[in-house]
Amino acid sequence: MICPFSPQRSISFRNDSRTERLPPPSSSTTGMRVTSATGARPSSSATATRVSTATASATKRRDSKLWSETFDVGATQPLTSKEIKRQEAIFELAQGEQDLVEDLKLAKKAYHDPMLKLSIMTEQELNQIFGTLDSLIPLHEDLLSRLRDARKPDGSTEHVGHILTDWLPCLYSYTPYCSNQVKAKALLDQRKQDRRVQDFLQRCLQSPFSRKLDLWNFLDIPRSRLVKYPLLLREILKHTPNDHPDRQHLDEAMVMVQSVVADINRRTGESECQYYKDRLLYTEDGRRDGLIDRSKTLSCHGELKNNRGAKLHVFLFQDVLVITRSISLNDQPVSYQLCRQPIPIRQLDLEDLSDGEMRVGGSIRGAFSNNERTKNFFRVSYRSGGQLQSHCFQASDAFNKQQWINCIRQAKEAAALSGEQPPQAEPGIDTGLEISAFMARWQHGQTLQTKISQHAA
Repeated sequence: MICPFSPQRSISFRNDSRTERLPPPSSSTTGMRVTSATGARPSSSATATRVSTATASATKRRDSKLWSETFDVGATQPLTSKEIKRQEAIFELAQGEQDLVEDLKLAKKAYHDPMLKLSIMTEQELNQIFGTLDSLIPLHEDLLSRLRDARKPDGSTEHVGHILTDWLPCLYSYTPYCSNQVKAKALLDQRKQDRRVQDFLQRCLQSPFSRKLDLWNFLDIPRSRLVKYPLLLREILKHTPNDHPDRQHLDEAMVMVQSVVADINRRTGESECQYYKDRLLYTEDGRRDGLIDRSKTLSCHGELKNNRGAKLHVFLFQDVLVITRSISLNDQPVSYQLCRQPIPIRQLDLEDLSDGEMRVGGSIRGAFSNNERTKNFFRVSYRSGGQLQSHCFQASDAFNKQQWINCIRQAKEAAALSGEQPPQAEPGIDTGLEISAFMARWQHGQTLQTKISQHAA
């Protein structure tokens, strides 16, 4: 997501190629979060996440400025339609940098500093939530300065490719910031339970400076900007003729930015995967699972219900499906208690159940086809040692269900293509709970994998 994504609350994609302000990873418990998808429809509320919170709508953004409205186009020489579009694309890049710098400074001045001064949060908590945000400000001020210096008196810019190829390696500074986001979001959600924190953030939200964006929207702006760079460069390239002197540098910059974003996305995904692995609670005997331990990617995760209506939080790691119940322990971040034996992806059977096919009591019939409670089910099963483990899961809606199914199918395909046989899962992780039917889903989101936890969100 950075790149990753997830299903749960409703379903929350972590796809970062749609808009400059994407839905942040969410921590709600009703949707799905996909950590590795290439696209997702906007969700409504409740994600991440991988994760979901409110998404910034177009009305919350600054009024857009066009190059042709800012400068006297054609005052010195006539420009073709293609050249005007090229200048608009370059200008959009520069304007985005200016907006980003202003937002990052605002996050520090209006949120971080007052909360520290008023002791609303401790310095340690603020360092965890804001991460290395401060270090990103001079980085973008530098690019903005270079772009402005390259602008001619008439407002046009002839060359930007060499500026970008020289500056883009600086984006690796995003790695620690993006990798920290999942922990930052969890701590922020936890601290929001405090009345003073809640009151302060609500007052900020109601103030004009926030543009009705909450703190997490501001903290997620750097990630959103990062994944937009390939789109911005592609637009400039689109309007740059092949024989233009800037073309070669722009081609090089495009390759560079795609590589940088993919690498940061991969590392961010690994960090998120490790975070959730650390939040898993095993049975009293302490036996861990080899497939979980070796996982470095989390395809998706989120909340699903079984056929009895019990809420479960399901994780789809690269080699194993894990069924859990979310547990809140005192003031600690949410943990996840394993309910049943993890299911190896290679041995998992997936079945899409038609609406009305699943009876609320668990039997499969054609009845209840008009009952809302019988919609959006799918089943996963696994046979081990002559015993069949079968779980029927209900997603929040048809979209979330399909995202779960897609993620599981992709995981099975990836496992089939892998020549390496994964270690066998350790048997017998069972809390004794009768969770006879479960279904899991979050959606993928890494390397252009993101999360779905916020589908209507």
